[in-house]
Amino acid sequence: TLDDFAGFGLLRRIDSPLPEYEVPGCLHPLLRAVTETDDRPAELQLARARMLERTVRLLQSCRAITETDNPQARDKLAGTPRALRFPTPRAAADWLRLRRPALLASARLAVADGELDTLARRLMSQLVRAMVAHFGMQAAAADLYGIHRLVLDVAERRDLPREQAAALLNLGDLDARTGRTADALVRYRAALDAGRRANDPYATGRAMESVGGAHQELGDHDRAADWFGRALAERLARGEREEAARLYGRIATAHTYAGRYGEAQRNWKAAIAGYRKLGDVAAHARALSELARVQEYAGRPEESLRTCQEAVEWARRAEDARLQAALHLRLADTLERLGDPAAALLHRSAAERMLGKEIQEGETPDPAMEHPANACEIRSPSGED
Repeated sequence: TLDDFAGFGLLRRIDSPLPEYEVPGCLHPLLRAVTETDDRPAELQLARARMLERTVRLLQSCRAITETDNPQARDKLAGTPRALRFPTPRAAADWLRLRRPALLASARLAVADGELDTLARRLMSQLVRAMVAHFGMQAAAADLYGIHRLVLDVAERRDLPREQAAALLNLGDLDARTGRTADALVRYRAALDAGRRANDPYATGRAMESVGGAHQELGDHDRAADWFGRALAERLARGEREEAARLYGRIATAHTYAGRYGEAQRNWKAAIAGYRKLGDVAAHARALSELARVQEYAGRPEESLRTCQEAVEWARRAEDARLQAALHLRLADTLERLGDPAAALLHRSAAERMLGKEIQEGETPDPAMEHPANACEIRSPSGED
């Protein structure tokens, strides 16, 4: 039918790997006039809603095909009509890449319409998820920023503080990733206010931690430690032990940057105790390694040596070869400072053997003993999927 319309000049084919058409510009005013005289407003809105609903389902399918290890996603995909399924993840990614301008335009139009906000929110949620699944957060950052601003517009218009907080957190994360830390701090503070209005413990805790992270990035380690402490109190009150242990580590890091090694050691010990209770062997080993680092900064090489040896044992139990290698290198440095070059040489050789084995197995060694960047997820503004 579309080809027949194109043959009559009512549509124009677009040069694209997908079948795509556009209405010639000269016909726009004529079609608009016919719409105003012949179509009822309710019919037009229903047509828009059906089109948005179909786009949402296509985006769901586009994302679900990437979740090959998720039985629930596979079952849901199997129940999707064939016309809304993609044969392969590559085909889904190609469709998303080619349709990206139209999808972004449909989100902008749906938000501007103002009458289909529920569908608009679902569309933006699925568009974010599909883009992250296929392109990654970094590659899609510019588009995600625009989408989250649209989400914020709808949340403010509908007075939805929970979704407002989620959008502000996501915008803050994108600001922080691109070096606009001061802007991110403003977003995070606004997210904290919105989270409190919504009585959303996730949003408030996450916003507090993000405020602390922004202050730390700006070099204000006192405020960073204070905000991490507030976030920690929230986690402890809700019994979230894993998050609490991680926050003890963030507080310790802030104190380390500020040169308060005593406070840093106390907080790393609290983190170690938390990971031990949780049975997280790898995190326990990493926390011990950081404690050893602080002890060395504090001028206690003998204590650092003992802690580092304990960390090596825990890393061995965790079967973390890269961490073991990094710890052996640290042990070698400490032993050299303590005047034992022979023992230092043994530990360096052990580290080289471990790293050499990792390279042979095709893994990239990373002996740097730094904390990973705080992973900030793109959180859907709508629970509907």
